[in-house]
Amino acid sequence: MTQELFVIATALGLYTAVVVSPGPNFALISRLAISGARPAALGATLGFAVASFVYAVLTMTGLALVLTRIGWFASLVQIVGGCYLIYLGVMAWFASRPAAAAQQGVVASVGAWRGLRMGAVVNLANPKGITFFIGLYAVAIPTETALWAKIVILGGGFAVELLWYGAVIFLLSSRAARAAFERFGQWIERAIGSVLAAFGLRLIAEKL
Repeated sequence: MTQELFVIATALGLYTAVVVSPGPNFALISRLAISGARPAALGATLGFAVASFVYAVLTMTGLALVLTRIGWFASLVQIVGGCYLIYLGVMAWFASRPAAAAQQGVVASVGAWRGLRMGAVVNLANPKGITFFIGLYAVAIPTETALWAKIVILGGGFAVELLWYGAVIFLLSSRAARAAFERFGQWIERAIGSVLAAFGLRLIAEKL
């Protein structure tokens, strides 16, 4: 029992550290939340959690390591993900028009379902997440770990994703954040779009 509790604490501690560190996931949630597209931001949060859950299950069953040995498949996933991030970044630039129109356009065009798909694709192609699950996560959870402990880790990781990004959405949907977006929405959209595109270019460059 003591060993399992230590494994759970270690795995979830590492998981939390990775989730809260800045990356494309945070940039995407920030853009959706601050622009007023809260349903899309919540959908993206669920997409992050589902994608991470899939990676966690693959890691615990040993299938993730098999997939990484198929070199062309791993490269394809990363390149496609990079292209998608660039697409999101370019769309953010095109969407950077006066604040009121931008807010209405984002809310109308991006719903919860599309947000979920965006979140899942971005997280599945995030090399930080892939490296974490194949490296630290696999090492932190020995193969002899009890099934109940693995289930607790899976559930805990899912909850960490929802709680962290839910808090980010709450803060960036506040009156102060919305007021800032109304004043500087065009530049905020362009800045976050540039960050997303930069992450995408980096993903592609790593595989070329």
